[in-house]
Amino acid sequence: MMIHPRKDLDPVIHAPVRFSIMAALAAVDEVDFKTLAEAIEVSDSVLSKQLSVLTDAGYVKPRKMFVGKFPRTYAALTGAGRTAWTQHLTALREIAGDL
Repeated sequence: MMIHPRKDLDPVIHAPVRFSIMAALAAVDEVDFKTLAEAIEVSDSVLSKQLSVLTDAGYVKPRKMFVGKFPRTYAALTGAGRTAWTQHLTALREIAGDL
């Protein structure tokens, strides 16, 4: 009996905003908070909350630093995050019949 690929979808990644964050981060080594918020068109508070979920899951690693006197936050996918992203996309492609 074959198991349906939807069971391989990651519920942490599958939410639309988190999916958008993961897609944006998969395309870069690291991005600053403001650029990421603008790229995926969400408010700072929404991005902050969703980044926390991804960080708690071990998929995203935030990095805080100061540029002059101003704090700046950067985000990057962890190794586990890249693996989870790849597996999630594979499941979506299988569901869509692309594999």
